[in-house]
Amino acid sequence: MTQDINLMIVEDHALTRIGLKTALEEDSSLKVVAEAEYGQIAIEMAGSVVPDVILMDLGLPDINGIEATRAIKETNPDIKIIILTSHSNDQEVLNAFIAGADAYCLKDIKPNNLTSTIQNIAQGGVWLDPAIAKIVLNKMIQFNNLDENLKPDNLKVESPLTDRELEVLQHLADGLNNIEIADKICVSQYTVKAHISNILQKLSVDDRTQAVVKAMREGWIT
Repeated sequence: MTQDINLMIVEDHALTRIGLKTALEEDSSLKVVAEAEYGQIAIEMAGSVVPDVILMDLGLPDINGIEATRAIKETNPDIKIIILTSHSNDQEVLNAFIAGADAYCLKDIKPNNLTSTIQNIAQGGVWLDPAIAKIVLNKMIQFNNLDENLKPDNLKVESPLTDRELEVLQHLADGLNNIEIADKICVSQYTVKAHISNILQKLSVDDRTQAVVKAMREGWIT
């Protein structure tokens, strides 16, 4: 039986909130337990309601969604936050992930795809809209002293991960959650969690999204 996922919607337009709630609750596993139209209220409600997943808009009337995400993650790191916005500015995308966002979706996403994304994120998966992934990777490449395409082979960074860890990381990049990865590689969920813990430690990153982005940037996974 699918475990219920408690959601909070942070969106300043009432009609959009109503539409999202109506569409999402067509799936019986999703329940909207809180709504906020201001970033500061969202921060306060997150601490009291503690939803499993927050859908966060960026263009809020007071503090923006990036600041709200950062504040929520500082006090409630286990809450998953999905940015749901019409903004696709390069710097905003990067700042959202730096603030701790677990996924970034544009508002033209289809309802069934959004539902799937919420379920995957709630279960520990990683999901990046292809257009957003491209923005993140291009932005990160700009931080390197040399263009990745111009680096000689002897400057390419070798992966510190085992073949099995790379396989798990590739499945994460493909949007699979722990249960799906366990089924895919025929191991227990606890083994998958152990692999992910090792991956984060070896790559010196804080979460799965950062691990996927770093591995994609280095060319270890696709």
